[in-house]
Amino acid sequence: MADQFIQENQDFINNLPPWARELARKYGSKTANLYILHGNIRDFLPHEMNKGEFIFTRMQEYISQMLFGNRDIIAFYDCSAGVTFCTEKMARDYQTLMKEKYPDEDPAEFFSVEAEKSFYYLEKYFLRRIKERCRMVLIIDYAEMVLPAGDLNRLSAEDRYSLTTLSRWANNPLFTDNDISIILLAENLADLAPRLVSSPSAVKVTVPFPDEAVRASFLRFKEAEGKLLLDRGFTPERVASITSGLNLMNLNRLVQESHAGNISLSMEYLRLKKKEMIENEAGGLLEFMETAYNLDAVSGHDFVKKQFKNAARAIKMGRPEVLPMGYLIAGPVGTGKSFMVSAFAGEIGIPMVKFRNFRSKWQGVTESNLEKVLHILESMSPVAVMIDEADAFLGDRDQDGDSGTSNRVFAQIASFMGNTAYRGRIIWFLITCRPDLIPIDLKRQGRAEEHLALFYPETGEDRVNLFETLKKKLDFEVRQFSVPDLFKKYKLEISGADLEAILIRAKQRAAMDNRVFITKKDMEETMEDFVSPSYPDEIRLQNLVAVLECTSRAMVPKRFQNIDSARLVREIEELKAVLRQRG
Repeated sequence: MADQFIQENQDFINNLPPWARELARKYGSKTANLYILHGNIRDFLPHEMNKGEFIFTRMQEYISQMLFGNRDIIAFYDCSAGVTFCTEKMARDYQTLMKEKYPDEDPAEFFSVEAEKSFYYLEKYFLRRIKERCRMVLIIDYAEMVLPAGDLNRLSAEDRYSLTTLSRWANNPLFTDNDISIILLAENLADLAPRLVSSPSAVKVTVPFPDEAVRASFLRFKEAEGKLLLDRGFTPERVASITSGLNLMNLNRLVQESHAGNISLSMEYLRLKKKEMIENEAGGLLEFMETAYNLDAVSGHDFVKKQFKNAARAIKMGRPEVLPMGYLIAGPVGTGKSFMVSAFAGEIGIPMVKFRNFRSKWQGVTESNLEKVLHILESMSPVAVMIDEADAFLGDRDQDGDSGTSNRVFAQIASFMGNTAYRGRIIWFLITCRPDLIPIDLKRQGRAEEHLALFYPETGEDRVNLFETLKKKLDFEVRQFSVPDLFKKYKLEISGADLEAILIRAKQRAAMDNRVFITKKDMEETMEDFVSPSYPDEIRLQNLVAVLECTSRAMVPKRFQNIDSARLVREIEELKAVLRQRG
């Protein structure tokens, strides 16, 4: 039977997008009747009518008309609209049969918004129509409102009823054998009752964000309507290549706003709108990192800069297979780790986003937020992802005290980071001054596999180079002194952040004297007065764990190169003990 269905509909199935093809094949196998569609389900969906000719519909219409257009009964339910049907004829048939069976019942109850009533009557109706060999589909939209995630003992009586009913239907051979299918629509699996999601009876299908080809077809569709205003040299295909990460709903809004404002789609307009729309789509959980600098703006750290320049070259050559899955960037505070990574983003010309806090005090919301963010990252590729303070942000597989949320989040991120299909497409940057606190699961080979470290300037020449770099960044002039002589006189062990603070103070002195240039006196008075926040044990510990983490000896400062690993480990443990006692 299943083979016959697939053979008879092979051409139709082959023309479907991959997610719909998967759904059609699972349906044709007749081994399940409960399907969960999740992901980009609130979007326009393309359907190819003729070669190169598309129409775009919403999910409910796509399922009912394109996928199941030959079903005898197509019903819908959500907790706002209640029970509805694909056609008036289907609705009248339902009401007539139910009125015959329940003559004393108010007909409005058959279409109730209450799941308990609606599911009861729909089940009676389905079982009645089975005798007539009708083929039936029930589409439950906003399924997370009907079957919410949460502990069983915290679910309301109605939620438990819905969960029990759907689980029973999923395992009812009458439904499977007699062509009764239930389709749940939810953006995030994490929002749904985990018992149903993890059931082997439920088929889960991910609806992805549109790829470049689909975006191009949609833009050609809008162009044919006369609503696509393009800047000189732009085509639908070029706009499609720039707008990765946008679904068709956002792309449609972008086109409509451009048309209404008589603004042509230019590179700058697309950049600003894409940033705005993706940040909105992510609910504020992702932040675009924009930088005016590239790696030439970074002083020192020559080994790390060379590694990043090689990676940038590989990206531009179209060789993603030679890139690491991700980077662990370690080093003590003030060494410019975040600036280095943002400069790399400016070097490669692909978007970089920063994770913002996706954790919530409400159960299930954290996992749902993360699922949405990961879907967006997948659609944006190629993209670089920066996680600052990664040791605190990512948590641990064995973390306790939050009903297992941290464990599930950790597993979710680790699994996504380790997916080799994303090599060169999603590049991770875990930034931390305490790499020893990041679990091995995340920094092993196949995840953040390249471990780089940044350290304070070692020599006077390093400090002079840093001074010159910061001079350009802060936009000021110096007069009446030699920078090398200054650092010979003041042999301070300072970080890049310390030196920037010194220069800003000196610049302020000059400004108070109505000058745009800094003099020797400004610098000497500032450096004599400057006291760096003193955390020697913490800084020593941060240096040592960074040295221990390095995957190349060449980037390790000379003063640490002759310390063997065993001695490093001993000193690290001693420093940790001192800090624990002090804390």
